Amino acid sequence: MSLDFSKPLYFLAPLAGLTDLPFRSVVKKFGVDVTVSEMISSNALAYGSQKTQKMLEKSPLETPYSIQIAGSNEDIIIRAVDEINKQDNVDCIDLNCGCPVPKVVNNLQGSALLTDLKKMGKAIETIKKHSNKKYTSVKIRLGFAEKNHLEIAKVCEDSGADFIAVHGRTRAGKFKAPVDYDAIAEIKANINIPVIANGDIDSKDKAKWVLEHTKCDGIMIGRGAVGRPWIFKEIKEDIEVTKDLIADVVLEHFEQMINFYGDYGVVLFRKHLHTYSKCGYQGASEFRNRVNRITDVSQARDTIESFFRQQ
Repeated sequence: MSLDFSKPLYFLAPLAGLTDLPFRSVVKKFGVDVTVSEMISSNALAYGSQKTQKMLEKSPLETPYSIQIAGSNEDIIIRAVDEINKQDNVDCIDLNCGCPVPKVVNNLQGSALLTDLKKMGKAIETIKKHSNKKYTSVKIRLGFAEKNHLEIAKVCEDSGADFIAVHGRTRAGKFKAPVDYDAIAEIKANINIPVIANGDIDSKDKAKWVLEHTKCDGIMIGRGAVGRPWIFKEIKEDIEVTKDLIADVVLEHFEQMINFYGDYGVVLFRKHLHTYSKCGYQGASEFRNRVNRITDVSQARDTIESFFRQQ
């Protein structure tokens, strides 16, 4: 499927442990244009990890769909891409050059590639050459310790990336430093491939401002959609979602988790319940304490229903 960059596109950012298939399928119903898998290790893909194979699965609703990989070794990347090539209905392979987590960085993956732009460029070229998918994209930060965002972006473009997503912080800035939207705008003004802006976009007003300020071709939202998967509907339709919708969303998300993970979905869903319950509900703290102790599917369902319906 082709991406139409003639109008702003809205992407769900990959977030480890959060943007799995159940969450993406819920967000997709609220109008997000492109969903991206959780970051997947190219090593795990190359060596046939069963858990990793499950992470490749997508909802039928997810079109267009991108799979994000982390890696720097050319041979391993080729093997990982070969595995993705076997997957139907995948439109894009994205190279992660932004993850700041030490265990990823220490393997010369994620944002560590920003310290070796020759290797980063080679990784992009390798994906582009071996992928049978329509698009190759890259998610970057503004630099590792210091900003060198224009140099990074130009390497992405010159290496064959079809578009890039830019998180407006350096690796040193982790997730706390202010997002530099001016730097994202500079990238957009200086390269000829589409640029997607990312970082601290958490409301329809902020989304509108970022698009106007950066002149980007779209925005990517990650943490702003956790606990509020309807944010894309709010942005696209310029509305505020009312509380009567939330209970249905939470319960649907819960059922998707159980379908995908089995009974263990109850435990995995706790982190989502913690964020959903912060949408102005009374007794949220006590509710969070209660669900932290529940492992039974029926008990969890009843507890969720009574809390979110009783307001």
